[in-house]
Amino acid sequence: MFWIGRTLSSLAFQMSAVALGWLVYARTGSAASLGLVGLFQFAPMVVLTFLVGHVADRYDRRLIVSICQAVEGLTVLTLTLGIVGGWLGTPGIYAAVVVFGGARAFEQPTNAALLPGVVPAELLSRAVAVSSTAVQTAAIIGPALGGLLYAVGPSVPFACATVCFFLASLCVRAIRLERTPPRKEPATLASVFSGLHFIWQRPVVLGTISLDLVAVLLGGATALLPIYAKDILHTGPWGLGLLRLSPALGALAMGTALSMVPLERRVGLKMFAAVFIFGLATLVFAYSTNIAVSMVALAVLGASDNISVVIRTSLVQLLTPEAMLGRVSAVNSLFIGTSNQLGEFESGMTAALFGTVPAAALGGFGTLAVVVVWMMLFPALRRADRFEG
Repeated sequence: MFWIGRTLSSLAFQMSAVALGWLVYARTGSAASLGLVGLFQFAPMVVLTFLVGHVADRYDRRLIVSICQAVEGLTVLTLTLGIVGGWLGTPGIYAAVVVFGGARAFEQPTNAALLPGVVPAELLSRAVAVSSTAVQTAAIIGPALGGLLYAVGPSVPFACATVCFFLASLCVRAIRLERTPPRKEPATLASVFSGLHFIWQRPVVLGTISLDLVAVLLGGATALLPIYAKDILHTGPWGLGLLRLSPALGALAMGTALSMVPLERRVGLKMFAAVFIFGLATLVFAYSTNIAVSMVALAVLGASDNISVVIRTSLVQLLTPEAMLGRVSAVNSLFIGTSNQLGEFESGMTAALFGTVPAAALGGFGTLAVVVVWMMLFPALRRADRFEG
């Protein structure tokens, strides 16, 4: 039920995101308007992070996720009705995006905190890998499906997303927990920010989250894919589609492999190795002038990133007390979400200053340097053997 709900919710989000982009650009013809869609989705995460974590640790996480998915379903239903009825304007779309972003801000970290209650601790790393396949499958199918359905009619992808969100909500409500929900803590200012304090006091958790954050921040070469497709690899939109598909395929293949053959020993070193390979793959992509080589490099990049995600998520969830998991997951989600956004910004600005290839290569070299520095700064993470600590 958890996996089906995660798949349906991720699929609905991907379809909606593509359809929203087309809809806004068709209405406005403005690239800046597209940027506002991303900003309005991301801003609620920044504003609500610490509140989200506290709520996730005080109330039934199944209920929170289910309500969030229902709200997302109602939001895209409103978009569907507005398009069909002809009364939906651009300000209304932006308002819907804010509501959608707020619901996602609650759903994502709560979903992460819910997973350890669904499976026994000894199966968690495999469950994280299986869960990641849901996201990657949606990342592959969702955008293409959203585009095809939009060609049928602008309201069609939103209508399909509505059904997916409501079905996901029902699936989450049907989940049976392996562990009981945490007892409620009194709501104090200290308890709201305690997730940040907990991470700061735990070298393994801090090293894990910060390594992934900085690596993603520096290695944001995927933001440069349109430039690579057009000016360096000399392909058309089809080439850009293949380049965007490659990391998701690599991540999906690795997630499937890790669900069958889990990581068990020397997980700290394996995380460092995965991020190092991520940096090397970024360098190969940066200097490649052949689309096949670029696709392989991006697939390796996606696969190595998935290893890092599985190890990071498993370590954070197993080393965090159940009663703190919502707050720690919320901070983790904020860091990773911020690094993705700022990573794309950093790559774009660096490319504007130094050129596209130097910018991508700089990200690869920077990632390799970060691995070396983090291995010295966080010896406890380097020595981490098993997920149980």
